[in-house]
Formats: sequence, structure tokens, C-alpha cells
Amino acid sequence: MLKENIKTIRKSKGLSQEELAVKLNVVRQTISKWEQGLSVPDSDMLISLSEALETPVSTLLGETLAEAKPDDLKALAERLEVINLQLARKNAARRNLVHWCCICLCALVVAVFALFIVFQSSYMAWDYSSPETAVIGVGLHSFEWLFVRIAPFAFLGALVGAVVTRKKDISL
Repeated sequence: MLKENIKTIRKSKGLSQEELAVKLNVVRQTISKWEQGLSVPDSDMLISLSEALETPVSTLLGETLAEAKPDDLKALAERLEVINLQLARKNAARRNLVHWCCICLCALVVAVFALFIVFQSSYMAWDYSSPETAVIGVGLHSFEWLFVRIAPFAFLGALVGAVVTRKKDISL
């Protein structure tokens, strides 16, 4: 709801994302992320946003309130907290997916190298004299040649990705 309201009100005021970003002293991508629902403004930025759009915060959040009361501010804070929690869960799920994809890529690279070793890869010893096997040999040779040269970089990249995206245990 917040994302649609920001976009609708911004457009109704005739502002581009860039113009609104300048008013709020943020980059255009921040406005874009708010409008896509990828992030939400914190409470201070929400107030600045409402001032820049000349719209009450309650309208941005989808409510129509006559005036802001202390209880209303508490409800607003609770609603923002729920939105931030949902966003955090979504980001954690995405991070977990990337983490496991990186681990699977590492395992795949190791498994293919193991297969090359177990089956005593004919990487350099293929018989190209027979026309029937020459085409297959060129295909296998090409795959192995590319794999042997690219796989170490893919493995290192996936390993770094797995380390960077691991779940951090924060215990106090």
C-alpha cells in the first residue's frame, strides 16, 4: 500500500523520481526501491517524504486520520515495524537462496572434476582419426577445455558468495 501511495501521490504532484529524490537528499534509486516495495523509508524519512509531497503520513500509509494523536503515532510506528520486519524476512530468504545456490555451484564444480578423474578423462588422448568419433571428441574436448579453464574462477566466486551470504549469528 505504501509503495503505491508514494508513486501515485508523486505522479499526481507532477514530480519525477529524480525531482523527489533531490527534495529528500537521496538518490533516485531509493525512491525507485520504495515504489517497488523493495525497501521502506524509516520514520524520519517518512515524515520528510510527507512534507515533500505535501501529504499527511497517514495518507501515505493508506489511512485517513483527522489529526495525529500520540496513539496514532504509536500505531504508525507499529505499522512501520511490521513493514520493516516483512522486508527483513524477504531479504533473508533471498540471501539464503543465493547462499545455497553458491554452495551447489561449488559442489557441482567439484563433482565434475571428480568425474573427470574417475573416468580418466580423454581430454588430451581422444582419437580423432575416426570421423564418427571426431565430432563427439571435438564437443567433449571443447567442454572439458572450457570447464577446466573457467571452473576454478566459478568455484572461487561461488565460494566467496557462499561465505559472504552466510547467515550471521548475532547473539548478545
